[in-house]
Amino acid sequence: MRMYDIIAKKRNGEVLAEPEIRFMIDGYVKGEIPDYQMSAMLMSIYFKGMNDTETAILTDAVAHSGDMVDLSPIQGVKVDKHSTGGVGDKTTLVVAPIVAACGVKVAKMSGRGLGHTGGTVDKMESIPGMKTVLTEEEFFQVVNKTGLSVIGQSGNLAPADKKLYALRDVTATVDSIPLIAASIMSKKLAAGNDCILLDVKTGSGAFMKTLEDSITLAEKMVAIGEHAGKRTMALITNMDIPLGSMIGNSLEVMEAVETLHGRGPEDLTEVCLNLASGMLFLAGKGSLEECRGLAEGAIADGSALQRLIAMVEAQGGDSSVIRDTSLFSKAPLQREVKALKSGYITHMNTEQCGIASSLLGAGRITKESVIDYTAGIALKKKAGQKVEEGETIAVLYTSVEELFAASEEEFLKAVTISGKKPEEEPLIYAIVTKEGVKRLTE
Repeated sequence: MRMYDIIAKKRNGEVLAEPEIRFMIDGYVKGEIPDYQMSAMLMSIYFKGMNDTETAILTDAVAHSGDMVDLSPIQGVKVDKHSTGGVGDKTTLVVAPIVAACGVKVAKMSGRGLGHTGGTVDKMESIPGMKTVLTEEEFFQVVNKTGLSVIGQSGNLAPADKKLYALRDVTATVDSIPLIAASIMSKKLAAGNDCILLDVKTGSGAFMKTLEDSITLAEKMVAIGEHAGKRTMALITNMDIPLGSMIGNSLEVMEAVETLHGRGPEDLTEVCLNLASGMLFLAGKGSLEECRGLAEGAIADGSALQRLIAMVEAQGGDSSVIRDTSLFSKAPLQREVKALKSGYITHMNTEQCGIASSLLGAGRITKESVIDYTAGIALKKKAGQKVEEGETIAVLYTSVEELFAASEEEFLKAVTISGKKPEEEPLIYAIVTKEGVKRLTE
């Protein structure tokens, strides 16, 4: 078998056979297939696409290129959630404790932030003493004891994906739906859970900017999960507005805790309840409506918050900051951002809001950047709300005075104010299952 022939076959729009796909991934990981040939293949896939069977085989080959986690030492059904990334997206810190409180195990490996999106692991590390690197045995122990554990990705999971992503990043082939789907789902399959709920973001702060592209990606990923024997479902959620009111690491943890107290922002609470309901549904806890009731109950009786506290303590964190969020370290400097004119906020470019937060020190500009856990933005007004000229629409937090100017400029560019009140945007656009797409906005 020759890589040349496989490239030519895909270039001509033909369907690749399973042995060809596995030969390609195995050879690339071993260094037997050079970057220039794989670059040609990635571009061929970008233009010619892959059908569901090809994408599922590609995903499986990438997943099996490294360690496959065996979660059998964890008792009961294990359910995972993956978000395609956004701004203010602290849902894991709310959803995982809710699901655990309802009797379903959450053994989750999360990523760090890069660019305008925040990472769950960075948020967790804003809790003093919190360990996000555990041995496999420690990970299993924490899940069995508390019902949940969230750690950073470790070991040799899907090494082919790391190599492929680095190549896609420099060959303008990142935004290919089969390649995105394979990249995300290979890591989910390698992580070993029984069920997978996908939170596919759409809008200005998401990787997929349009609803139709988001649905297509979700359909691909659900097909992959089901092909691999995992119960899989996706929600298409709005990332055209930052989720909640806080952007930044410790600020988002505080808001997650408020949400578990039942005092969170309406949009964040609603998205989290839908995600938790989906996870419980996949785990066999009842209909979506019944699961919604379970999730609401776990917040109302305080059991979800207690699960978060238990996980923090089990992973070495100081739970006093969860019990009383005023104990979190605060940024020494803050600046109010004022509305430049009166009217309604018709749009907030979510990606630019995320960049503005990163410019304060809350995110990484490069992989080597050191995060200021106290930095970030508190939104005082959001899209759809009326503002007066000179009214405070956000508060910026940082430890370095010189960072304010660039961040404020970026944030003001993100905010559009006009005289007409905009139509309210839905929080959740669709549910995607193996049965098909259920649109909620028509």
